[in-house]
Amino acid sequence: MSDAAGCRSSPDQKPGTSVLHTIHSGGRDRTYQLHLPKDYSAKSSWPLIIAFHGRGNTGAGTEEFSKLSTLPAVVAYPNGVVGTGGGDRQAWEGAPYAAAGVDDVAFTGDLLDSLEKTLCVDKQRVYATGKSNGSGFTGILACRMADRFAAIAPVAGAFYGQTGNYCHPSRPVPVIEFHGTADATIPYGGDADRDLPAITDWVAAWAKRDGCNAKPVEKSLGADVTESRWTGCKGGAEVRHVAVKGGGHTWPGADVHSGGGVTTQTIEAHELIWQFFSRFRLPAS
Repeated sequence: MSDAAGCRSSPDQKPGTSVLHTIHSGGRDRTYQLHLPKDYSAKSSWPLIIAFHGRGNTGAGTEEFSKLSTLPAVVAYPNGVVGTGGGDRQAWEGAPYAAAGVDDVAFTGDLLDSLEKTLCVDKQRVYATGKSNGSGFTGILACRMADRFAAIAPVAGAFYGQTGNYCHPSRPVPVIEFHGTADATIPYGGDADRDLPAITDWVAAWAKRDGCNAKPVEKSLGADVTESRWTGCKGGAEVRHVAVKGGGHTWPGADVHSGGGVTTQTIEAHELIWQFFSRFRLPAS
């Protein structure tokens, strides 16, 4: 059965609302912003999107600029633990500034378990997206929790240390990645001193990992947006890279501040993410 245990219970918040919740994980209380669609009902199962904020942001802040809560899905926006460096900035596992000793992969599993117990979500339609450090964390989840996430959609990803033969997912994972070519925070061409891969290398590595055709098909999505698409992947997966020419460290289509630099309005990231996610499900167990 793909339906969660929560299909037999009523949620403790009203449909159409976003509410901050707390769960206990890894010996500490963790929080997440939860949005239920306005027509949510436990009479049918819903897709679930987990959206991870960037360093120093919050789940609520990510909800505001990402527009993910406009999609026909349950969306959870978890909050990271304050990491190293100034400013008490929340961060996620995998980055050099992440809090030591915090297992965010285990926390993500606990969050999924909790949501599946309390909400009517389809366990075959669970997806991950995020911005910057949170986006980079989705790459870690795709490597280590491919059995729980049907696809990922990193935006302006900070893929610290994600090079070489580090990743062995249990199945081919569909990936759609967005990045601005003028991103001054996480450079499009990578930064060896910070152990950041070139974005095109990171995406091509996923295409190879998923057994896709070696050469992508390129398509223009507008004057400043080009999409590279790898097909022929194992298990029906697909890998896409959406490059925003001159784009900054931003969420494409955002109407409020989402980072430094230019924000394209040629595309709406949340719409392309949803079109991509909607095509993929986890294999039935």
